[in-house]
Amino acid sequence: MSKIYTKGGDKGRTGIHGGTRVEKDDIRIEANGCLDELNAVLGIVRSLLPPHHEFQDTLHTIQRELMVVMSHVATPAAIRHENPNQIPDDMTIRCEQEIERLKELLRDNDYFVLPGGTLPSAQLQFARTVARRAERRLWTLNRQDELPGEILRFMNRLSDLLFVMARYEMQQQNLPEERWQAFAYKRKSKT
Repeated sequence: MSKIYTKGGDKGRTGIHGGTRVEKDDIRIEANGCLDELNAVLGIVRSLLPPHHEFQDTLHTIQRELMVVMSHVATPAAIRHENPNQIPDDMTIRCEQEIERLKELLRDNDYFVLPGGTLPSAQLQFARTVARRAERRLWTLNRQDELPGEILRFMNRLSDLLFVMARYEMQQQNLPEERWQAFAYKRKSKT
């Protein structure tokens, strides 16, 4: 990076992959902004965890994958084949595997929780909400310019993974979660 500021965006437009300039509030820029925010929140989570915490490698991998996702979101579908960054085809599967692993370790998971608890748990819950917002923005973009299905699936699973990680963090600290109420569909199925 030879220059931090270019003044190119001073009039409300910015460049995307391929050289096209779009409005700064274009859905492609908005979606990438959400992904960038998510990546920053995950960086906060990692900074709050000890260096050898079991989540460090997983979160580091996710951060790197989000950078690849962002490069594809910044690239219009017509020229996406020119993007040198390969989307890992196992991002979603790895999220699912980690969700299942952590769920097996959770003692109780049939209720809604109020986000909070430890600072890492609260930040993981915050990351979950940013991931959901990013997912919504990606679906809006997808209606205008089709995205790779793996990106959309990954974002859906990622928010679920962050939720489970937040809950697991509380359990590891032997702290109670603030329950809101039991899942309604589980209550109904038991009667």
